[in-house]
Amino acid sequence: MTRLPDFRLETHFSRWEFTARHHLTASDAQTMTLAELLALADDGDRAAFENLPLGYTETFGDPALREVIAGTYERADAADVICFAGAEEALYLAMNVLLDAGDHAVVVTPNYQAAETVPLALCEVTGVALDPDRDWALDLDAVRAAIRPNTRVVSVNFPNNPTGKVIGAADFAELARLCDERGIRLFSDEVYRGLERDPARTLPQAADLSERALSLNVTSKALGLPGLRIGWITCRDRELLSRLERAKHYTTICNSAPSEVLARIALKARTAILERNRAIVAANLPLFDAFFAEFAEDFAWRAPDGGCVAYPRYLGPEGVEAFCTRLVEEAGVLLLPAGIFRSELTPTPADRFRIGVGRRDPEEGLAAFARWLRERR
Repeated sequence: MTRLPDFRLETHFSRWEFTARHHLTASDAQTMTLAELLALADDGDRAAFENLPLGYTETFGDPALREVIAGTYERADAADVICFAGAEEALYLAMNVLLDAGDHAVVVTPNYQAAETVPLALCEVTGVALDPDRDWALDLDAVRAAIRPNTRVVSVNFPNNPTGKVIGAADFAELARLCDERGIRLFSDEVYRGLERDPARTLPQAADLSERALSLNVTSKALGLPGLRIGWITCRDRELLSRLERAKHYTTICNSAPSEVLARIALKARTAILERNRAIVAANLPLFDAFFAEFAEDFAWRAPDGGCVAYPRYLGPEGVEAFCTRLVEEAGVLLLPAGIFRSELTPTPADRFRIGVGRRDPEEGLAAFARWLRERR
């Protein structure tokens, strides 16, 4: 097994996620109960769940689930989809299949840590940083400059975690064309797709733009169902999917059968679920706007373009790491400081923190946060 560093985010969450009183940094949208999800099922899927044999399932994933997933793309068939135990397994195995020791990858920063640490454990990696001074813009010329003759993968994530950035559709299409011209795999993490503040800014999916591109998605983030642990990669290169299947034989082998049926139900109801979750974000953002307006001397705030996380600046004198530590220890309010998202590839801002805007009823957590700030004055 590839040796990897500690996963900073998960290590931090192991300490605080279930003990902090106010989880204000959640990266997933509001979840639902099993009963609520089953209420969205048609009679056939409800019966399938209730009478499900608890045996092994197909390594590629339940055929009916793959068919539903394929229906969310414009140019994919069920045979172009392989399912995994969440997005993390998919990312890990994809990088191990796509990259060897003599290869090179380009990764956009800041990011979910595994997006860079997994490739770094396999080959040389160059980072291309989103520019915080230009609304987290992606410089396509910087991507071009980073590409080498042995570059095999360009890895991106939009809507971005932790910044909430969504680049323009024309730039995303140009990125896909650039990768195709150079024979490079575009690996596109699309787990927040569907939570754009302006639906007109929703990007096309990479697998629809290129036969070589890989689109990563999951039930965890935009749908708010992380407990299902169902992710997938869609790619129209079926030889590559076969290699991914063989790699999966060494990890989970197959997915949870109940989760596959529940994921099928969720994806059939995805329009309603996404509308619900976008409405929660839309209702929450004025609350966060008001909070950060009251404390404008402490923070520089901007709502995310998409997804359900934002990445404000902390302007205080003691630094964001000490600030977040004191906040959770003294007020029970959990945020993720910039150190969690530091990169080995590029400089990344050291004065930011991630805050989540996708959970219902954030008022109590914001009130505790505000009381603590007022007491410090």
